[in-house]
Formats: sequence, structure tokens, C-alpha cells
Amino acid sequence: MNAHGAAGAGLLVPETALPAELDAYAAVEAAYPAELAAAQEGLRRGLPVLIECEKELTPFLYRALRERLKLENRRCIYLDGRPAPDAPPAPPGMGLIGLIISQLRDAVRGAVGERVVVLPHLDLLTASTGGLTAEAREVIPLLYENPATLWLGFKDPSFPVPRVILNLFPRHVSVMGVPRDRLGRLVTQREARKLGQGLDAYRLYRQVSGVNAVRLRRLLSSLSGEDYPADAGPAWAQLRAATLGGTLTLPEVSLDRDIGGYPRVKDRLRQEILEVLARKDRAPDAATVRRIEALLPRGMIFWGPPGTGKTLFAKAMASALGAAVTVVSGPELKSKWVGESEESLRQVFVRARQAAPAVIIFDELDSFASARGTFTGSGVEHSMVNQLLTEMDGFRKDELVFVVGTTNLVEALDPALLRPGRFEFHLQIPYPSAEDRRAILAVHDAQLALALSPRAFDHAVKRTEEPVEGQAAGTFWSGDHLQALCRQLARRRLREGLTGPTEPLDVEQALEAYVERPQLTAAEERVVATHEAGHAVCALHCAHAPPIERISIRGDLAGALGFVRYADPAHRYVITRSQLLDAVCTLFGGREAEALLCEDVSIGAGSDLERATEIARRLVEELGLGGDGVGVRRWSAEDRSSEEARRAMEAAVHEILERERARARVILQERKAMVIALRDLLIERKVLDRQAFAPLLAAPAPGGESHG
Repeated sequence: MNAHGAAGAGLLVPETALPAELDAYAAVEAAYPAELAAAQEGLRRGLPVLIECEKELTPFLYRALRERLKLENRRCIYLDGRPAPDAPPAPPGMGLIGLIISQLRDAVRGAVGERVVVLPHLDLLTASTGGLTAEAREVIPLLYENPATLWLGFKDPSFPVPRVILNLFPRHVSVMGVPRDRLGRLVTQREARKLGQGLDAYRLYRQVSGVNAVRLRRLLSSLSGEDYPADAGPAWAQLRAATLGGTLTLPEVSLDRDIGGYPRVKDRLRQEILEVLARKDRAPDAATVRRIEALLPRGMIFWGPPGTGKTLFAKAMASALGAAVTVVSGPELKSKWVGESEESLRQVFVRARQAAPAVIIFDELDSFASARGTFTGSGVEHSMVNQLLTEMDGFRKDELVFVVGTTNLVEALDPALLRPGRFEFHLQIPYPSAEDRRAILAVHDAQLALALSPRAFDHAVKRTEEPVEGQAAGTFWSGDHLQALCRQLARRRLREGLTGPTEPLDVEQALEAYVERPQLTAAEERVVATHEAGHAVCALHCAHAPPIERISIRGDLAGALGFVRYADPAHRYVITRSQLLDAVCTLFGGREAEALLCEDVSIGAGSDLERATEIARRLVEELGLGGDGVGVRRWSAEDRSSEEARRAMEAAVHEILERERARARVILQERKAMVIALRDLLIERKVLDRQAFAPLLAAPAPGGESHG
């Protein structure tokens, strides 16, 4: 979706309907009539009113309210620290806050009458992220001293105010950004000409929805360029760039150009978010826009293993929306000081709303938003979750602020966050498939000028099917790993001045460059090669074992000196008893090969025995596939407490293990020559793919079929 796509024809404001001139005071009157009316009505009823707005708005809103109150014969006292013309000079050394407190004391203890006491800097008097400040302790009693005082307070959303102060004001009015339906009144005819033919009010709202009316007038009046330009893009870009601040940036990440693969993830993101927003942009009337906005999820969870591009997908979504992005690290938000974490969280939302449209990305959301009762930190996480929910619940329906939380463990998140209306949209981003890896490599190939040959592509895709060498078990190749591989290739090409195509050998050298491998003696290497050859030969002659993709004795799998890697099974979701029994037989292949060809048996089969026993136990206790001795049933914990039942189950497990061990031994004895040939080839080459050991394959001998 184009971030600046045309809105529906019915949403264009003709130039003649726009004002010729407009100053900031008139703009505030035009932008916030409902908010001003709510404040005026509250004061008319004798209710103290608190207006939350940015500091630059305070004098303009006050002036607009003062003019309304004058018509009701109400007088205002504006306590901003400036002395009255006939007032005695202030004591030397008294700062602004001291002067305001002095004025406040005089106002409270003087005649009240029909006055409205205005506190334009209430937040500065009382703001604190922890306990009450000395100034707040002095101000709070004064605010409550005279119940007849009618207060009009102003606070900036960037400053927290103690609850005891907020409770003084039964009427709260929030002024944030510009209401969409008032935006057409805030642009002059001259300014509209810089943006093209006719004012596209909804397009403008997407650029400035978080900007207040006073700042908006400054931004619009500074627009440069010709009238009715053929390409108004630069003027729109100038306007959007001026709305950013702090850590907010405008990302330029394309879903198609910068992110390779993941077609299902991209399709879901487009269908659920981007296309819905595109339909809103084409809506013919405001009612349709409001109906579509009600369908948009404001909170999203992008989850999956580390390095798979969760943050990159969020930035690509923001780019498609023309939204600013701020990336917040969950662990960095947490503070040991009371109130600081919640205040930091609140500030993130304030800045994002002021720069809307915006996307807030909480990286490692689970670091502070884990399910309640599972926290192991200081306890501040409870308050942070509550603050996060408060901020999200406070969004206006037309407010273009989205929150994306990234996590590796979606199941660990607090269920309160996952309710509809909060983080209701979940997007899984798994490890990349072979097709995804090829597409990711193609992106980096183009960006880094690697000139990967077709054979190099094939080799890199195949080699990255394995777990990442030198990292924790179960860590597979992610987008970040692939990028690191390509950068390694690019650095070598730059360092050595290479200009030809990148070939498989170059890819292999990059993969091997900094991998620390165990240095085996010749005798140790022979044992490891025998062990892996035993696994492989058993797998090759078990009818229900998956095909072998790769055999290695380089120690390139974390925690293992060698491994046999199998292709993905043809049937992932329907697993049979024959498949499980073949798996047990194959697991015994390593140990039985050592017993057949070596003088002794090593401890390398420990994990194999553990996995084989686990499978056999599941067959007996859970799956009802243990044989006639234990029957077809699932054994409960209560059943297992019986000594007789335990003996029966252990006997059935033992029978399965011994039967499959004997089957493995027969397979290896009948194909001893193949085991020796495969062992010797492994010692010579260290790594074999299917093509390398294909010539060793022979027709299955009797006894090599599955016993399923």
C-alpha cells in the first residue's frame, strides 16, 4: 500500500472552502470547540477543571476560555509567577516555583468570589516520578485549603502529577493532536496550494494527526515550493519530517525489496493490516472510515525465534503506512526506582502520539510483561503492565498509533495483554524454510554485490539447513545468521579484491572461518566415524526411517562430535508405530557399530539411549502401542503407582529396546562391509552428503526390513 495513496473523492476539501488567513488563536478556537465547551461547562457548574495539553497550547487555550468566561462575568487569576504591576518586589533569590507558590498562597487565603484561579504550570509544581517533592508537599495543602476555590489547572502529558492532585479535579479534558473532522478548518488556501489540487484532509491527517493546532500552524506556514506542483511529494515529506522528534524515525524498509521469503507472513500482514488501511484511504465518506477503523488491531504480537526479523517486519509495516517508528528495549525500561519505569513507558506513548501516525515496537516484551505470578524481578513489572494497558486503552478510535510487541515466548505473556482490543493480532515469524533462505540470500546478494553463482546459492541453502555451528543446541539459521554469512563473504571479497562470481568453496570458507572444533586424535576420530556410520546404515535399511541428508564427524553440532542429519519426513503430522520403532533401531545403530568394529564401546551413545528409552516409554505408557503384555491403554500416574503395573510397563519397555537393539545388530552384521566403507569415507572427507555416499548403497538384505 502506498502511504500517500489518494483518499476517496468525497473527502477532498475544495480550496474555496478554506480560510484565506488564520492565526494561532483562531486555529485553537477552530480545532478544539468541543474541548473548550467541556471545560467551560465544568467551570460553570463549579467543578475544578484540569486540561491536559502540551505547554505551547496552554496560553492559547487559556485565552479562548477566558473570553468565554468574561461573557459569564467570571474573572480569572493567572498564577504564572509574574508579579502584578503594583506588587512589591519579590525577595532576592526566589525562583519561579517559589513565586508561583507565593501567589497561590495569597489567592487561596484572599477573597474568592466569582474568580477562577488558573494554574498554567500545575505539573511543574507537583511533578515527580517517585515520592512527593518538597514543593508538592507545600502546594497540596494549599490546593485543598479553601473548598470554595474554583481551579483551572493545566498539565503537560510529559509530566506526571500525583494522584492526590488529580483527585482535586472532577472534570478532566484532554487535548492531544487535532481532531480529524476539524482539520479542514486549520489550513489556509495558500498552504493548500503547496499540497496539490484540493486539500486531501484525510491524507493530511495521516501526516499530522498527533500535532497540536498551534504547532500545525507553524508547520503549514513554513511550507515551501510552488503552487499546484506536478509532484507534491516533497511538500508532504517536508511536512512529515517536521513532525518527528526524539528517537522517532521514518523507516524505509520494503516488504518485498528488503525482506526475502516469508510469503505467508507477508500475505497475512497485508491482508489483516495494510489492505484494511488502504480501504480506509479509499473510503467515500467519514462513516465508512470510522467503521473500518473499528476493525483495526492497535496491538500486535510478532513472535518467533531470535533473529528471524520480527522488528524488521514491524518497520516494513510502518514504512507501508508512512508511520514513524520508535524501538523500545523492554529490559532498558525497567528501573529500580519507584515510578521511573512507568514514567518512561508513559513518555514513549506521549512522544509516539505527538508524532502520529506512529508504531511503537517493544523489543523483548516478555521481559516485563510476563504472565502474572511468574515475575522473578523487582516487582516493577506489575506496574509496567498496568501502565501499558492504561496507555493502550486511552487511544482515540481515529488515533493512528500502533503497538508491536516482539517476543520469543508468546505463551509467557500476561493474558491481560492478549485480550481483544489490546494485543489481539498475533503474527508468527519462524525460522526460514529453504525457499525463504534462498530469497534472503538473494536480497543480500543484490545489496552486497556478492555475485553468488547458482551452485553457490544451492550450496548455501543446503548447508544452512543444519543447526548453526558453535551455538546452543536447537539454534537454526535465521535471517540474522544469513546476513552475517553474507557480510563475511563481502568482507573477504573486499579484503582480497575478488571480482569474479562467488562459488561454493567461498561459501564453505565463510562458514568455516571462525568455527572452533574439537581436535580429535586418529583413534577418537575412528570411533566417532564408526558410530555415525552405524546410525546411517541402520537408517538406510529401515523402511520407515527418513532419508539421510548429511553425515558429519567435524564436531560442528553443539554438544556432539558427529551427527547424521535427516530430511524432513514426508508425513509430519501422522506418525506411525513403525516409524517410532525404526527410530529406536537407528538410535541403537551407533552403539552396535562400535561393538561390532571397535574393541570397546564409548559413552557417546548416552543421549541415543536416553532418546530410545523415551520413545519406548511413550509407546508403552501413553500411546497404547507397547504390545500385548500391557494392553492398548494410556497409563495414568495413579496406574503407575502400582508395583505390578510398573513391572509390566518396565518389562514392555525393556522388550522394545532389546528387540530393536537386536535388529540394529543384525542389520550391521549383514552389511559390515558397508559400515566399514562408510566409516573410512567419513574419516577421509569428514562430511558427506547423500550424493557422496550413494555409491555405497546396496539392495536391502534379508532382515533389513522394518519390524513395524
